[in-house]
Amino acid sequence: MTRQHFLKIALDVPLDRLFDYLDGGLEIAPGQRVVVPFGRRKQIGIVVEVSDHSDVPADKLKSILQAFSNEPPLDAETFALLRFCADYYQYPYGQALLSALPTRLRQTEPAVSRKQHVYALTDAGRAAGMESIPLRKALQWRLFAALLQNAELSEAALAELSSGWRKAMQVLTECGWVQATEVLARLKNSIKASATEPELNQDQIQALQAMCETQGFKPWLLHGITGSGKTEVYIRLLQSVLAANDGQALVLVPEINLTPQLEARFRSRLPEFPMVSLHSNLSESERLLNWRLAQSGQARIVIGTRLAVFTPMPELRMVIVDEEHDGSYKQQDGMRYHARDVALMRAKRRNVPIVLGSATPALETWHNAHTGKYGLLKLADRAVLTAKLPNIRCIDVSKGGTQDGLSPILVEAMRERLTRGEQSLLFINRRGYAPVLLCSACNWIAPCSRCSSRLVVHLRQGRLRCHHCGHEEKITRQCPSCGNPDLHPTGHGTQRLEATLAALFPEARILRVDRDSTRRKHALTDMLTAVHADEVDILVGTQMLAKGHDFPNLTLVGVMDTDSALFSPDFRAAERLFAQLMQVAGRAGRADKAGEVLIQTAFPDHALFNALREQNYAAYAQQLLQERRQTQFPPYAYMVLLRAEANDYGMVQRFLTYAADKARELSEKVTIYDPVRPQMERLKGMERGHLLIQANSRPPLQRLLKTLVANLSAHPLNAKIRWAVDVDPLEF
Repeated sequence: MTRQHFLKIALDVPLDRLFDYLDGGLEIAPGQRVVVPFGRRKQIGIVVEVSDHSDVPADKLKSILQAFSNEPPLDAETFALLRFCADYYQYPYGQALLSALPTRLRQTEPAVSRKQHVYALTDAGRAAGMESIPLRKALQWRLFAALLQNAELSEAALAELSSGWRKAMQVLTECGWVQATEVLARLKNSIKASATEPELNQDQIQALQAMCETQGFKPWLLHGITGSGKTEVYIRLLQSVLAANDGQALVLVPEINLTPQLEARFRSRLPEFPMVSLHSNLSESERLLNWRLAQSGQARIVIGTRLAVFTPMPELRMVIVDEEHDGSYKQQDGMRYHARDVALMRAKRRNVPIVLGSATPALETWHNAHTGKYGLLKLADRAVLTAKLPNIRCIDVSKGGTQDGLSPILVEAMRERLTRGEQSLLFINRRGYAPVLLCSACNWIAPCSRCSSRLVVHLRQGRLRCHHCGHEEKITRQCPSCGNPDLHPTGHGTQRLEATLAALFPEARILRVDRDSTRRKHALTDMLTAVHADEVDILVGTQMLAKGHDFPNLTLVGVMDTDSALFSPDFRAAERLFAQLMQVAGRAGRADKAGEVLIQTAFPDHALFNALREQNYAAYAQQLLQERRQTQFPPYAYMVLLRAEANDYGMVQRFLTYAADKARELSEKVTIYDPVRPQMERLKGMERGHLLIQANSRPPLQRLLKTLVANLSAHPLNAKIRWAVDVDPLEF
């Protein structure tokens, strides 16, 4: 008789425990996916352990229903990393483990990868050119144009262009202008590099030598000004590390719209190393295929956004985190992990070097680099010899004033660029037409009924919208408070600025880039292509344009409406603003044309702007660190934020008061503040509250949280409110 084994299985349920099942006589190994009965439904689970005993009697255990034995199991390293994250970020292990898998692997059906292809122009296609396609064949024309702009396009990228792309692509393929290559076949073939290697400057050479000599775990901060050639250093580093062995490298980027650009550059320079990307814009089939190629070791380079940090890579030799300061690396729901910190832990456990690149490092990273925890490498000059840092000036709008949000100095500077055939970028981090609809009689402001925020005017659509919860309504004709019909859109957003510029410069080609204008799939790629083709004179955009983009003909950046962040109650606001302004300033003068940055502000003598004019991040970072030391804020203290929300704030307050009292009872080494309401008191119809917990070191916090979370889970209000533990919070 076959002996039954007991399986400890992780399930996607909000309980921090493993569940015991019988193997049903099947051969099961740790890491396998299985289907189990759970209550009245079937659940997918991951076998964590196979054991000969269980604390539960065998006659009370159920057997698994199905095992996917034909799939490669998860490795022990992935288990250990997610176990660490679940413990550190106080999240159920099963949910942490399952959330790190592609969607297809979280379903109870077999995960089958359909063959995926990439498409690229042939030499004959490039020779034929766009003029070979009749204009009436609009879809063929669009596909051909997209292939001209990209070295290759995946099926997911083509599907974004049009759902009917396959038939049109078949015609282009039959003409011999386009070649389809199966992804797996491409991974096995080496092709000749198509791009020449730029000459490195002395800073780049020294940084590369230091990192290439690294043996074992070593965190490096690569601090390079905008345009200093950090990406080129990454490419040379990958060449060196991967050429020496059969290893793999993980490259993390903060946002999806930066992934295709970096991937295209890496493919042109590192064609001999099979490469895949992992981000939410991929189809489920494509994501599963790429994940499996990384898991099998066939993909040598993996480029992805924050979730890619958990991708199984058996031969991992190097980790790179680009723009390491970016807040997008922090997950804001579910398991609230920070991908940069997880990457550091993964590199340490794997005993491999990790590179953190940024022009404006997070203060925690900067502090670690200056206390010897990290190595510090600097790129002080722009990579293009003829490119110089832009001249940054502040325009005092408290004296000169503005007309329709634009100062005369900025308008004149834009007119000069138009005359010279150069491009300008106006940066305003506020979309919509105007942030407020104001009554001139009683000062009523249109509020959101579901949030503690104001409705934003979208004049073209005739709507008022909340940018926090998505609520929208028609623009009211008269004030609901006093009946006054004289309601004014007040303030400026990207849409209003676009309209103002169109009136000022009717001959200019103006392009607005924000979340509203890029809702259409592939819209951002089309817009960036137009900018590179010099089909745009003036760009109006939000933070989508602040980083990662290289526009050779852009010589002027105008920055509007940044003063509110100077006096924000959030202690990280100044750090974020400086990083944002440095990034957007870095878009100007990246080629052989001089760049200029004009910042409109009522506080031109503020320390932040003084440091920005000198482009001296180090001095400003040192000033901020002194303030953090005096106030005992990170990196000189460690924080946890207990977030809670419910329909009734009274319940939230009782729950958080209990949590505060319990925490004080459990630990004397931790500072427990009183519960407060956040700046956004109500969000999406839910009343919110926060409890801040702080300590001088991590161990007391972790010990407290382990017991506190268990107590809160057993509290009577646990089922009536939503609450979450946010370890190392970025937003308050």
